[in-house]
Amino acid sequence: IFSIPLNIIMNVPNNKRRQNTLLKIHTAFIDLLETHELDDISVTDICGKAGINRTTFYMNFRDLQDLATAEMNRLEAENLAIFGNESLSRSNSGSVLLSLFTHIRENQPQYKTYFKLGRDGRFPIPEAAVAEASRYHNDTYGKYHQEFFRHGLSAIIKLWVNGGCQETPEEMLSILHAEYQENIIAKDA
Repeated sequence: IFSIPLNIIMNVPNNKRRQNTLLKIHTAFIDLLETHELDDISVTDICGKAGINRTTFYMNFRDLQDLATAEMNRLEAENLAIFGNESLSRSNSGSVLLSLFTHIRENQPQYKTYFKLGRDGRFPIPEAAVAEASRYHNDTYGKYHQEFFRHGLSAIIKLWVNGGCQETPEEMLSILHAEYQENIIAKDA
C-alpha cells in the first residue's frame, strides 16, 4: 500500500481541505484590501491573517498578482451569475439592474475590492444591457454607445460603492433613468 503525498491531495480541485484553504486566503485578502492598498500587502500578511504558511499559499497561487487576478475573476463570475442567461429587454431591464444594485449593496467589501484592484472600465455588465444601449440608438455608432454605457455605469457603481452605498438600489436605478431619460432602461422595477 502506498500513500498519496499531501501536495497532490491538496491540488485536487474539489478537495474540501483545499476549498477551505482558498476561502481563508480570499477572505484574508479582501479583509486586508479594506485597509491597505494592493502594493502594501504581502504574501506574509495574507498567510498570517489566513492562518496558513507560505508554502500553502504558493501551492495555490504563483504570487500576489495571481491571487488578485483570481479574485477579480471570481467577482466577475459571481456578478454575471446574477443575470444568468436572461435576455435583457426594455421590459425587464429595470428589474435586472435593480438586482445588480441590490447585490452590490449587500456585498460592498467585494465590490470595493474589485475596484481597488483596478478593473474600473471592465466592470462585468451583462452584454445584453450594453447591447440595449446600442439598440436604442439604432445607428452605425453602436460600439460607441455601448462603451459610453459600460464606462458610465461602471463609474456610477464605483462612486456609489466608494461612498458606502448610501443611496438605495431603487434610487440608483432612478439615477440611471434620469441619465438615460428612461429611453434605454425600462421603469418596471
